[in-house]
Amino acid sequence: MFRAARRRGLLPALALFLLAPLVGEFLLGNQPITQLTGLVMLAPLYGGGALLVREAARRTGRGWPTMIVLAVAYALIEEGPVDQMLWNPHYGGFDMGAAYASTHIPLLGTSVEMIEDVVLMHTIWSICVPIALVEAFTRDPRRPWLGRVGLPSVGVLFVAAAVLLGVAQAQSEHFVASPYQFAVAGAAIAGLITVGFLLGGRPAPGSDADAPSPWTVGAAAFAVTSLYWLRDQLPEGLSTWWPVAAWLVVAGGAATLCMRWSRRRGWGASQRLALAGGALLTYVWVGFTHAREMGVSIPVALTGNVVFGTAAVLLLLAAAARQPPHATPPEHHRAHAVLRNRR
Repeated sequence: MFRAARRRGLLPALALFLLAPLVGEFLLGNQPITQLTGLVMLAPLYGGGALLVREAARRTGRGWPTMIVLAVAYALIEEGPVDQMLWNPHYGGFDMGAAYASTHIPLLGTSVEMIEDVVLMHTIWSICVPIALVEAFTRDPRRPWLGRVGLPSVGVLFVAAAVLLGVAQAQSEHFVASPYQFAVAGAAIAGLITVGFLLGGRPAPGSDADAPSPWTVGAAAFAVTSLYWLRDQLPEGLSTWWPVAAWLVVAGGAATLCMRWSRRRGWGASQRLALAGGALLTYVWVGFTHAREMGVSIPVALTGNVVFGTAAVLLLLAAAARQPPHATPPEHHRAHAVLRNRR
């Protein structure tokens, strides 16, 4: 029995360990299918980070608000002290300094638009979407998956991967951020982790309104996340601050709407999966737009897009098939009863 219980936790933990980098890098089109061996380094960072975020929340009796805030902290860790993309003006051989110059804030040591991109991409797709997808396959999503050996082991793997990648990036990029930039990032990360554990101690008050259907939730998630990736289609000459500010408003409104929906009667696993599924499908189509930027031939890049996109859709369908039937709200039943009595 003990071995079976341990295995039930090990399988979803391993699935999340691998799924996080597959979604965050390969489905997006940052990495071609020919670089799958890169999972050896990416999984401890992405997958290890996702597991630590989830376990930290679930072990302390907290839920999605905590995981989301910790995911933001992860985003700053990866692209700050590890990759240093937040500060490197020539990261990856691209003129990042010029691309993000219009929203650069000297006090922050980086660009507001850069922070927005980093936080949204890693929070939504690298961490939260994989967690929600894997939890959809479990009987009790609130149960921790890692034991007394597994949790510290993942922590060691994550730290080792972060250090190794950080050293490798500094050597290959010939860039090291200033102590001030590291200090600002460290303070922000520590603050976010603190806030994350201050959230979720008490259940939020419920609402008498009915939760929207999973189809409505999924469509909304797909529309909002797709809107983010369509910002590049805005007319030239428009101040960069306008789309940055507009997206902050949209993201804030979407987060507020999700919080209100989650307090309604009938909100459950199907709606949470729909949120993740809508965002996942956005990465499916976005991946195809990156085919010319992968450093491989177009046929190879598109083959990877098809393989990872198809796998994502099949995974989503499998997760949806495991969800319980959508319950009809009691008021709906009562309304039909009244109509029948009147007839």
